[in-house]
Amino acid sequence: MMPSGYLLWPRKHAGLFGARNSLRNGLPILSTVLLAALLSGCSAKTPVAAAPQPAPPPPPAPTASIKVSPDAVEAGQPVTVTWTTENASDVNIDPFGPVQPNGSQTITPTESATYRLTAKGPGGIRETDARVTVTNDATETPSASEEPMEGALESRMDVYFDYDDSSIRSDQLVTIRSDADFLKRHPAVHILVEGNCDEPGSTEYNLTLGEMRASEVRSALVKAGISAGRIEIRTYGKERPICGEENAACWQKNRRAHIAITGVD
Repeated sequence: MMPSGYLLWPRKHAGLFGARNSLRNGLPILSTVLLAALLSGCSAKTPVAAAPQPAPPPPPAPTASIKVSPDAVEAGQPVTVTWTTENASDVNIDPFGPVQPNGSQTITPTESATYRLTAKGPGGIRETDARVTVTNDATETPSASEEPMEGALESRMDVYFDYDDSSIRSDQLVTIRSDADFLKRHPAVHILVEGNCDEPGSTEYNLTLGEMRASEVRSALVKAGISAGRIEIRTYGKERPICGEENAACWQKNRRAHIAITGVD
């Protein structure tokens, strides 16, 4: 028996009221569940790896040129030595010593001389030379038969090459011309062109490279008018270096073709 004053709700109304309360109480829970489901469905994006940066290009190799004007004078007459370089931080001219990368110098040579320019930079070393011939009016010019052959050839005998290369550089063509002129003045002289290499590389590889260098010099002399029958070639590879230090400047001196007199008819 219910106490007096209580309002009796029908069962169907009581059920509806309970359902509304359940729905109201369940909304926060439902929202939380839906939010969690949405978040779980949005996976994090995989970060894209940055593309590797390309390696910087190697520094450019130095270039160098030198000339003497005029290249033949009488004793007491001046000449001008002019040189230009690029990509070089250290420039030296033998016998002047250190010089500016580009410039000129007027001198009065007392005897024939060769001026060798060495340009060094981050990209390597380049060497080249120029020669002046000085004659003396007071002294009779010796004939071809009287000219000291070995001494005359000694000043222009080496043709230098770039690293791992057998082609004759443009700055070495003056040496080829000087060698050819000497041989034309001494048609009875026979020579040996010796191919040499620097230290890097195997013995077999350098022997082949040395032979290619000697062959290139012989071909250039033949094109200059020297009979091929007067020219022998031989390769020494890296077996006969003229400089034994382990550095780039020394190896440059060993990349050469040397000309030696083998006989006179």
